[in-house]
Amino acid sequence: MFTAYVIVAIVTIVLNVGAAVADFVYAPFVLKNSAAVDVPNSWLVPLGLLKAAGGAGLILGLLGVPYLGAAAAAGLVLFYVGAVLAHVRARIFRSIAIPGSLLALAAVVLVLDLAQAR
Repeated sequence: MFTAYVIVAIVTIVLNVGAAVADFVYAPFVLKNSAAVDVPNSWLVPLGLLKAAGGAGLILGLLGVPYLGAAAAAGLVLFYVGAVLAHVRARIFRSIAIPGSLLALAAVVLVLDLAQAR
């Protein structure tokens, strides 16, 4: 099970750090999606920082810092629940798969991390 945890955690880290970088550079697809769900451009850097912090926490969790990986995964779960709700509120279902997938990955990392703690 540890191997599954490491693989899913690494995939989640890569995707969140990539999403954070896209937020930081105001990538065109980020601007389009944020406008569609009524997220102001001024929120992009703070939201990117949250994604980057989640990725960093997952890295530290992989490196053995107790409970930090689980806390980071829980934070990412909450973050992506908010993102999915923003898409639902705006009735933008064509792009809900991305935050939904990231939510699922973060939830799996959280469950696997907590299973490792036993």
